[in-house]
Amino acid sequence: MNSKDLGPLSHTEAAIGVFDSGLGGLTVLKELKLRLPQERYIYLGDTARTPYGSKGRETIIRFARECSEFLFDWGIKMLVVACNTASSYAIEALRAESPIPILGTIDAAARQALQVTRTGKIGVIGTDATIASRAFEKALQRDGFKHALHSKACPLFVPLVEQGMCEGEIVEKIVELYLSDFRRADLDTLILGCTHYPLLKNVIQEFLGAEVRIVECSAALAEEAGSLLPEYVLSKTSPLKKDRLFITDDTPKFESMAAFILGSSKLSVERAMLGEGARP
Repeated sequence: MNSKDLGPLSHTEAAIGVFDSGLGGLTVLKELKLRLPQERYIYLGDTARTPYGSKGRETIIRFARECSEFLFDWGIKMLVVACNTASSYAIEALRAESPIPILGTIDAAARQALQVTRTGKIGVIGTDATIASRAFEKALQRDGFKHALHSKACPLFVPLVEQGMCEGEIVEKIVELYLSDFRRADLDTLILGCTHYPLLKNVIQEFLGAEVRIVECSAALAEEAGSLLPEYVLSKTSPLKKDRLFITDDTPKFESMAAFILGSSKLSVERAMLGEGARP
């Protein structure tokens, strides 16, 4: 589908495109809908190739380009990269090729962490690729952060969420396995450096203690999008009658988890084909 298929649009009337490696980006979509309820959204979850966090740099960039191209063909007015791994490795390449604003997860969360920390003892958890990229460390340092950043890759968190396992004894044991060092480090702020991780927030918060402030990339990114739209004079209701949800592979848990995250039982999930020759 092309923008012309929606009829003659001004740039302000187009939808906002959002993509993630799977269902984690729905936490971003939820926050966007709360912050910008007048807008309409086209969401793409690349469920056929999740998780991105175990992939190499060039593969991540290629996947991000293919997701972006799918959404560009809908004539979107803004692209939200709701995936920390893709934001870590592909955001600059996407911006260099795009005529529309592109937002990623890293900078917004880093800025919010600096605003809420009391002691400068900040931690970040994410996928293997996100942590290896040092993207959060670089973003914090650009904003004047002078302390050591406590970082930890938590590769099992994404598969847990994708399977709908967000609480219970198994989840608690894995959280303890990954975050025991953080509790000993006396952190006062933790960045959830993956958009899947807010679904584990309650377990993480309980393990670390109520005094640790948790920064969700999802909420920080939605706040930034809300601030940016008026700057680009893009804020206007889309002609789409409803949001559109796409996935690249049928995933049994996706629809039920999407309904849980978005708080709606009336969801229609469609199949998307990515890559050369596969356009909506």
